[in-house]
Amino acid sequence: MTQSRTHTCGELRLEDAGKNVTLCGWMENLREVGASLGFAVLRDFYGTTQIVIETEDMMSAFKKITKESTIQVTGTVRERSSKNDKLPTGAIEVLPESVQVLGKCRYSELPFEINRSREADENTRLKYRYLDLRNPEMRDRVVLRSRVVAELRRRMMAHDFLEISTPILTASSPEGARDYLVPARKHPGKFYALPQAPQQFKQLLMTSGIDRYFQIAPCFRDEDARGDRTPGEFYQLDMEMAFASQDDVLGILEDVLPPVMETYGLYGHRVTKAPFPRIPFREAMAKYGSDKPDLRIDLTITDATEVLADCGFPPFAAGNAIKAIVISGFHESRKWIDKHIADVEVQSGAKACWFRMDENGEIVGGIAKFVQERKDSVVSALGLANDTLVVLASAEKEAQALKTAGFALKIFGQDLPEHFDKEQYAMCWIVDFPMYEIGEESGELEFCHNPFSMPTGGLEVLLQAERGEIDPLSIMAQQYDLVINGYESASGAVRNHDPEIMVKAFELVRLTEEDVRAKFPAMYNAFCYGAPPHAGAAPGIDRLIMLLAGEDSIREIIPFPMNKNAADVMMDAPGAVTQKQLDELHIRIAEE
Repeated sequence: MTQSRTHTCGELRLEDAGKNVTLCGWMENLREVGASLGFAVLRDFYGTTQIVIETEDMMSAFKKITKESTIQVTGTVRERSSKNDKLPTGAIEVLPESVQVLGKCRYSELPFEINRSREADENTRLKYRYLDLRNPEMRDRVVLRSRVVAELRRRMMAHDFLEISTPILTASSPEGARDYLVPARKHPGKFYALPQAPQQFKQLLMTSGIDRYFQIAPCFRDEDARGDRTPGEFYQLDMEMAFASQDDVLGILEDVLPPVMETYGLYGHRVTKAPFPRIPFREAMAKYGSDKPDLRIDLTITDATEVLADCGFPPFAAGNAIKAIVISGFHESRKWIDKHIADVEVQSGAKACWFRMDENGEIVGGIAKFVQERKDSVVSALGLANDTLVVLASAEKEAQALKTAGFALKIFGQDLPEHFDKEQYAMCWIVDFPMYEIGEESGELEFCHNPFSMPTGGLEVLLQAERGEIDPLSIMAQQYDLVINGYESASGAVRNHDPEIMVKAFELVRLTEEDVRAKFPAMYNAFCYGAPPHAGAAPGIDRLIMLLAGEDSIREIIPFPMNKNAADVMMDAPGAVTQKQLDELHIRIAEE
């Protein structure tokens, strides 16, 4: 061993009894039994060891040491009379001969108890993250992350992918999110951008003749935080393949990811076997109200427009779309229903309603009075049986009704064990995304997802849209998302590698060939020299590890995350800089 220790605090066993050892670590606790008897717990990265104190002099030495000081203990290993079967080192203890403080904790009060740090306020935890990470639970998250990344790297290399690093300082480009900009000292008034993803570089590598590329890539996006998304930076398993189709990319990830999840996922959780189900985007929206369906829930959405329109309930007026979730074997109380309906309304921002078919086959509760006259047709259309709850959502636009129903499906489904198989990683591909959509703010045609995707049908389908022969909104893109337990966990596409098709795709959103040349000069010019067909994807590392660890917040599995307001409260970032630094960068800060 190194660092003045012979063993770690998680290493000693009963067969080591009688050995003289030296341990180093943090003093976690000291329990005094008497003037000359006590027990100290020594903790390091690997575990804990009990130190038994049996003399007044040694007790005096230990009492002078503050908790969480780093110390070195030399002593003899012996068998414990009262063993702790819950600890790997629970059969032994160390009788100390000497103790030395290596790093004194100068605070008698800690911001939180180390082993209960996860109960503390999040900003306090992030400010003292170096203490939070001493918690064995948090340490395990760091270890898990390291091992998963190493295994992903090994498996990608086994498929002949080359790990290639791409630039961090690059040009700003319109990729959907807000860039982080870096002023260029040698180019006054100009800025680098941190890459939102290595998208253009990996496509340029394919044009360069690299056949298979990957990297554990840092990505930077100035976007708001969510439970499953950290602001600032994140990491993804970025990959690209030349002369590849959608099937090729999906096949690689179906071979790489399941073994990693089986090895490092929650104990007892099953992993979807390859090939994963492939669900077209429009089918996913119609059945689940979301392009991120949680297939652990066995519920789906049924269209109830025809059978319930104009039943007298105002939200079901003619012309409105009505969507239903039919929940069989339902036995919860009205209070339970009302709580979940309220949750749906808060999360969706829209109204929801319900009725029940009770054990006697009667329609009761909620909006039952509006359904009674149509009972037979409703029962037939929705396939109702006794003890069934029907949750309903309606809106003028079908998309809004589906969105609300999607929230209801998830909120109700996750709280009903008979409809929610939580001990699995349910994986599927969402495919056949729309190439275009109408922008909510602009009201005009915009790219729906990745503008570099190949439209299904190639140049011909774009020309048909240009001539007005088809609706541009009907054009599908060769894009695909991997969804795991309701989380988008990877995105990818077959790339648009033909400059003529690329220009025509951008012309439909009012950008000219000159605009394409200006915004994507390297990629456009490179493709003009003959690019191979290529495709790729990028599973999110942080989100994957969050799922494997069974966490609800992505910040739990990132060693040093920002808080919800994109601030690093430990390092005090972002922070002010000096006037000299601003002058060097030719920057003046505008007053509010």
